[in-house]
Amino acid sequence: MRTHPGKISIITLGCAKNLVDSEVLMKQLLVQGYETVHNPDELNTETVIINTCGFIHDARQESIDMIMQVINARKQGLVRNIYVMGCLSQRYKDELVKEIPEVTRFFGVSELPQIVRELGGRFRKELVGERHVTTPSHYAYLKVSEGCDRQCSFCAIPLIRGRQVSRPVDEILSEAAYLVTRGVRELILIAQDLTAYGTDRYRKKELGHLLTELERVNGLDWIRLHYAYPAAFPHEVLQIMASPGKICKYLDIPFQHISDKILSRMRRGISRRETYQLIDDIRKTVPGIALRTSLMVGYPGESEEDFRELKAFVAGMRFDRLGVFIYSEEEGTYAAANERNTVSPGVKNARYHEIMEIQRNISLGKNLEKVGQVMKVLVDRQEGQHYIGRTQYDSPEVDNEVVISSLSQNIRTGEFYSVRISGAEEYDLYGIIG
Repeated sequence: MRTHPGKISIITLGCAKNLVDSEVLMKQLLVQGYETVHNPDELNTETVIINTCGFIHDARQESIDMIMQVINARKQGLVRNIYVMGCLSQRYKDELVKEIPEVTRFFGVSELPQIVRELGGRFRKELVGERHVTTPSHYAYLKVSEGCDRQCSFCAIPLIRGRQVSRPVDEILSEAAYLVTRGVRELILIAQDLTAYGTDRYRKKELGHLLTELERVNGLDWIRLHYAYPAAFPHEVLQIMASPGKICKYLDIPFQHISDKILSRMRRGISRRETYQLIDDIRKTVPGIALRTSLMVGYPGESEEDFRELKAFVAGMRFDRLGVFIYSEEEGTYAAANERNTVSPGVKNARYHEIMEIQRNISLGKNLEKVGQVMKVLVDRQEGQHYIGRTQYDSPEVDNEVVISSLSQNIRTGEFYSVRISGAEEYDLYGIIG
């Protein structure tokens, strides 16, 4: 094996927001004649750029491990230049420069132009909104803002990404139209705080207006909402979702906890009563909506009573999709500076598994209810003798999938099919077209 001269590998770790940044960088490099590859199976390119995550401890460790893996590849003569960008680099740049001198250079989250110049190119502002899509060509993530103005006690994102900066509506619409020309049929809207979109630029929440405009983009079939903050939720968005159109009956809305004590200490800006009322409003306004939430266990001071309250919340609300984070102390955050009543690692892990077991049974029950139904499914990929797709109630990579028996039919990825659900497991459905 030898190094491919002039070829650039970009490795993306962390969330979809990082992925979008990598796609923007790849487009800038491609138009200037560079050959690029994303998440390569083998490290044998002249230059490797690692887009890191620095959100929680496990993500930081994954980023460090990847950096060391690339350094090892350089020792074998497979790589010449190593650049590190993204959240880890933004947050710990000075320390990283001292501790990992083998890296050619470190860049922060907003230094894409500097990276392009470092590689000998010119950052082209006229390409704003253009990206090299690395997801399957029929869906893409669309970042509508950067940064966050919330003050959640446990979260380091504002320290890394800064204050919220919403993109102009016309710029977002232009990017959406561009993505459609590249074959995208599903857009997944992302931000650090999606429901606050517009408050900085337009002095009011403009998510509802943005959705109305996006629905007018020809060629789009689905628009999906991720990272909606629950406090002061803009209810006009629910009215838009309830109307026939392109907005998926799906909402990713992280509640984090239900105990008033813990919500207050987390500085979430919402109470137990308001949380229950919001969920009731969502389900009444948008019948059949799939709710995905994220919860946190082991926050400092979380008592057995607080945890019982959380379990009752999960069991009673029967969320369609649910993820759990184990609290990780993040330096620089309010919690790290002020919370001392820590929960032991063993208790945190046990609580994590208890919540996930409750949700596993809920997910199985909800999936079994779908057996016999005919559902609209977007096919993402082929695996062996089966095709894998999703309903409007599922986001890629994190939610349920529909395993389709292909038989002798001519099925194409990126197309929609009517699928009769023939079986179900905890996190998968099985079906046959027709």
